[in-house]
Amino acid sequence: MKNILLPTDFSDNSWNAIKYALGLFKDNTCNFYLLHVNRLTNLVTADASYTPTKDVIEEVYTKPSKTQLREMLKRISEEVGRNDNHSFYTLVDYNFFIESIRRHVEDKKIDTIVMGTKGASGLKEFIVGSNTGDVITKVQCTTLVVPENAVYSRFKEVAFPTDFTLSYSINTLRPISDILKNSDATIRILHIVKNNEEFNGEQKENKELLEDYFADYKHGFHFLTNKKVEDAVQCFVESRDIDLIVMVAKSLNYFQQILFHSRVEKISYHTKIPFLVLHE
Repeated sequence: MKNILLPTDFSDNSWNAIKYALGLFKDNTCNFYLLHVNRLTNLVTADASYTPTKDVIEEVYTKPSKTQLREMLKRISEEVGRNDNHSFYTLVDYNFFIESIRRHVEDKKIDTIVMGTKGASGLKEFIVGSNTGDVITKVQCTTLVVPENAVYSRFKEVAFPTDFTLSYSINTLRPISDILKNSDATIRILHIVKNNEEFNGEQKENKELLEDYFADYKHGFHFLTNKKVEDAVQCFVESRDIDLIVMVAKSLNYFQQILFHSRVEKISYHTKIPFLVLHE
């Protein structure tokens, strides 16, 4: 049984992420938690001395949100269809967004968060702290980021860029092996060499650990030479028709140059490719 958290602001962007999640986990028994968070900043009135009561919050914010979530459940039933493997629960909260996400991840024993992002501009905003970017960096939970133009189809090719400087535990890598089992996809472990440098001992050891871990799955190691990591990944993603990019959260500083180039057109190739962020 998987527990999946689906934060939503009722936008087309978040609806697309929900549809993507339902497709991805269609063969899994899942509890889906649809969460809408009314931000505390939205509850502040012009009169700073006034604090709304619980009754006011319930009437003005919580009830309308509950109504919208019920409409969303109806839309799921009508547009996606019934799946006996799936159970749905709705959650309305008023809190700071990240605090709410963290609490529900813990309380509901969430395995994966699925969130949308607005294509190139949304990815760029990650650097300065969009909701999705905050979740990736501040919540210790596997997070799937779904661009607004992504349409789910069975994964065939999964890219895992790494510089081999970090070792990954079995628990960290398990979401990848789950995907490979369910989809029979091939994982492409990608390393970009900038100046023909050789591996040190630690990198060799970490590469061997990945070789052992993925030995029973279709996999390949790919080594590209390019001074610009993001350009190398772009070429690889396009040439291999990659369906999913995987990264580990503690490597995010390294991968920001892959995903979040300062020029928007440089990251346009990501607008249809989801990425999965893993945590230790």
